[in-house]
Amino acid sequence: MSEENESVPEGTDLPQDPLDAELQELVEETGPISKEAELLADLQRLQAEFVNFKTRVERDRDVARNAAIAEVIRAFLPAFDDLSLAESHGDLEGSPFAAVLNKLRNGGDKFGLEVFGVKGDKFDPELHNALVQTPSADVSENVIADVISPGYKLGDRLIRPAMVAVFIPEAK
Repeated sequence: MSEENESVPEGTDLPQDPLDAELQELVEETGPISKEAELLADLQRLQAEFVNFKTRVERDRDVARNAAIAEVIRAFLPAFDDLSLAESHGDLEGSPFAAVLNKLRNGGDKFGLEVFGVKGDKFDPELHNALVQTPSADVSENVIADVISPGYKLGDRLIRPAMVAVFIPEAK
């Protein structure tokens, strides 16, 4: 503080700061804020906080719900894989397990379960785990040669990456 401000006796109305002076002028011109206006401003602030809280809770609830669905689906994937493999070998024809597999697929479809990893697709290390790499003169980029185990996504969430064999370009 400057000596000028220190020499001002207490109780005088001289402002210490230009902003304080401006505020004091505005209060003198408009009058003090009424109690009703203060209460209205508080109420509006509380209402905005409540709306934000409610939105945050709904968003968190959706995130928790999707995480729980993903965990349940992840737990059923080994059985789903076994039934799909048996179907691809023709072992489910005429068996009650064919109906079980269809019910599992319909349940997955209901929640948006997506199966990926197809022979011939471009290899994406974000979605695929390469268990085998084989050099090939026929490819110019990494391509899926065979799908050992399909991958699964639930919306944007990766449930399990696809386990694949990959053709890689031959070194020249």
